[in-house]
Amino acid sequence: MERAGSILRPESSYKENLIGTLLAIFGNLVISISLNVQKYSHVRLSGTKEPRSYFRTKTWWLGLVLMLLGELGIFTSYAYAPLSLVTPLSAVSIVASSILGIIFLREKWKPKEFLRRYVLSFLGCALTVIGIYLLVTFGPNTHEKLSGRNLELHLLGLPFLLYLLVVIIIFCLLLYFYKRQKVAYLVIVLLLVALLGSVTVVAAKGVSGMVILSIQGNIQLTYPIFYVMLVCMVATAVYQAAFLHEISKLHDASQIASLSYILSTIIAVIAGATFYLEFRGTDALHICMFIFGSCMAFLGVFLITKSKKKTTFEPYIMMDAIPGLKSIFDRKSPVQPELSGSFSYGTLENSVNPTDSQQLQALPETQQEPDMPYPAIESKLD
Repeated sequence: MERAGSILRPESSYKENLIGTLLAIFGNLVISISLNVQKYSHVRLSGTKEPRSYFRTKTWWLGLVLMLLGELGIFTSYAYAPLSLVTPLSAVSIVASSILGIIFLREKWKPKEFLRRYVLSFLGCALTVIGIYLLVTFGPNTHEKLSGRNLELHLLGLPFLLYLLVVIIIFCLLLYFYKRQKVAYLVIVLLLVALLGSVTVVAAKGVSGMVILSIQGNIQLTYPIFYVMLVCMVATAVYQAAFLHEISKLHDASQIASLSYILSTIIAVIAGATFYLEFRGTDALHICMFIFGSCMAFLGVFLITKSKKKTTFEPYIMMDAIPGLKSIFDRKSPVQPELSGSFSYGTLENSVNPTDSQQLQALPETQQEPDMPYPAIESKLD
């Protein structure tokens, strides 16, 4: 009965969803700004004659404070809006980073070159914004007060228990292939991250809801489930960071960002639908439009990250860039002389080092002409 009575009326639910959506958008925008500020700090330090530690600069600390503020906004939004609305809104950070990167680009491009280089980014941003609008408009509108008692009932519900069983089985299989069989495909590692991320957001929503209720006067910190969810939230977040750090050494960051967003959003929406029953009472039209908006956001994020070229370091110099070598190639003469019986690779033919010749003359005959191990073969050759 407490669970049914805690469900908000439609008017209050719309208001709660609006607050949570605005907080999520604000948090992702601030996080995007903070990352660009910290990047600007690193670039500025690398160009100075006397580089110093980045944590001694005011710009880097400003970026850190903005990042904590953005994370606080996203964490608070979980208490007001469903997971199915908050999780896809992380695309706002990708769109903002793309726009900020274009605005603060120092290079000067001609209009045609600029459009040809960033046409995919513009198209991706447009699709992502339209997809986010559809997500917010047709997303789930059910919301309830997340008290400790309600969370215990959700935790023991049959849908979430079945979901948790499937997640554990899939996670163990993927971890076996990744650790034991050394199968380090990008999809496998990001599926591990997404499965852990679904547990993280489910726990974060519960912790955020109980904290907000406690601030409002309804103390929820005495429930053991609060501390269980807090530990799960921190532990899964740490393991996510570890997996992402490992995969970032093997794959491009743009590929990781797009595929991670798609997989994490899909699995987080499924987790929210099974644990918090967020799509309960939603008609088929709203569900179809929500899926359509999600697909548009996925396509937009893919196009944004696709437009970013991977920069590779080439630790060599092209031969045509060295003066004088082109004429050597035209004459078809070798750059490196052949061995041709020389004692040292890289020396000219029939060339002897003066110091080596003096040392050879000073040696006794027994050392200059050592005994051959196979005299019979030598006599036959003679």
